[in-house]
Amino acid sequence: MAEIIAVSGKGGTGKTMFSTFLVKALSKRNKNLLVIDADPDSNLPETLGVEVEKTIGDIREELKRLIEENKLPPGISKQEYLMGKVYEILVETDNYDLLVMGRPEGSGCYCSVNNWLRQIIDNLSSYYDYVVIDTEAGLEHLSRRTTQNVDTMIVVTDPSKRGLGTAKRIKKLAEDLDIKFKNIYVVANKVDEKTADMVEKYAKELGLKLIGKLPYSEEIARYDLLGIPLFKIDENNEVYKEVEKIVERYILKD
Repeated sequence: MAEIIAVSGKGGTGKTMFSTFLVKALSKRNKNLLVIDADPDSNLPETLGVEVEKTIGDIREELKRLIEENKLPPGISKQEYLMGKVYEILVETDNYDLLVMGRPEGSGCYCSVNNWLRQIIDNLSSYYDYVVIDTEAGLEHLSRRTTQNVDTMIVVTDPSKRGLGTAKRIKKLAEDLDIKFKNIYVVANKVDEKTADMVEKYAKELGLKLIGKLPYSEEIARYDLLGIPLFKIDENNEVYKEVEKIVERYILKD
């Protein structure tokens, strides 16, 4: 069974950047890897440098139309239709497989994309060593229970109390909903020596384990500005090297 890792945090903290570098570091170690972009904004394919033609949201719309028009093939359940289509839209690369959830469900939807995500993870996780989920910003993935089967939750924060406040609320909401993570970690992004120490101190006060301090990187800013996929970043980039340390110390199972 795969180790399931979710990356969360408030918007603008570098959540998708961290997810991209996590995928890069794990794929470099020849791990069989499934990557899921569960953020409706769907920025992960761009940072990975992958073209995606269809999403789970698109499948939902197709299924909804088939049901409304009474054209769902006989003898096929909604779940069977879904899983068959999932394999069709799974983007396979040399380094990982990618699924994109796409736009959120609209009014009058027959099926829940969030319920589907749980089913997809349950059905596919046995084929992989790791599943990496780039979640939507905030707490919705918890309240909708799309990350209830996650082993490790990594919350990316900037050097602010608001960012760490999101981490605190994620921990509290998980406890309230009886969602049990094996690990919940915090990674501080765009910090210098002084702000990193402040984040670490505040994280300890909140009972959270800080596992990484990522500096600001002009190279990453340039990649973002020019639209260059972050997956292509040089392995000597200081932020990427810090992510590799996190992978070695806290992620790898063996």
